[in-house]
Amino acid sequence: MEELAQERKQPDQLAAPPGLTGDLRLHEFSSRIFRNTRMVRVWLPPRYDAPENSAKQYPVFYLNDGQNLFDPATAFNNVKWAVDEAADRLIRQEVIPPMIIVGIDNTQSERIREYLPYRSFSPAILRPLGTRYPTFLKDEIMPFIEERYRVAQGAQKTGLGGSSLGGLISLYAVMNLPGVFGRLLVESPSLFVANRRILRHARNVRSWPDRVYLAIGTGEAGREDKSQQVVEDVRELEHILRRAGLDGNRLRVNIADGAFHSEAEWAKRFPEALSFLFGQ
Repeated sequence: MEELAQERKQPDQLAAPPGLTGDLRLHEFSSRIFRNTRMVRVWLPPRYDAPENSAKQYPVFYLNDGQNLFDPATAFNNVKWAVDEAADRLIRQEVIPPMIIVGIDNTQSERIREYLPYRSFSPAILRPLGTRYPTFLKDEIMPFIEERYRVAQGAQKTGLGGSSLGGLISLYAVMNLPGVFGRLLVESPSLFVANRRILRHARNVRSWPDRVYLAIGTGEAGREDKSQQVVEDVRELEHILRRAGLDGNRLRVNIADGAFHSEAEWAKRFPEALSFLFGQ
């Protein structure tokens, strides 16, 4: 079995950490667009390498802040989203089809700049890089994955998501890449940045993913007034999406009572989000 694993290993593939559920493969990825290097984490469904599945292609879900998804050793505050456990369980229960999940690590020191598409004074980022992120996804990350793994083609088989600023840049990316992503997860998005410019941008968008899962907690900011404002921002985004034609079959909004801005809360909601976005 070890010999077989060595045969499957790509030249750029690194050893996965122990204690994970399923098959996680790590790749060191160099970006020409951002001129930096990050880890890309690829979780494969059960029996991906079985001979009977050798011609099968799989839906794919790209998620930002990849180091927070699978491994507590790399996750913020050592709390992971438990994406591997949730996906494995839902696939085995036949709630969702077998699928590939790709975690795109942030680059830590450049995370805010890469996830911000607009100049902002809170946080103070006057030279944001986020306008490059859609191109980074479409021209670098997606081809990299498609060359190495059996990824199904088409928007309905392709998702994108993230939380906080990772949710913000996911929203921005789908607005600027119409027809590329048919599934969108937006968790606790930082809609307030740049004086809520992304909401103004969203009002002019006509093409949205077929399914969108949008969530926020009522205790996000730790203060009642600020938490109320972030909930209102999400409600405004919901209104924009409803007005664009997304009904209950296409849009699910979860206002989680008392939930904070944390990986633990996003982990709790992830199974519901995954089931809604990719459920059979």
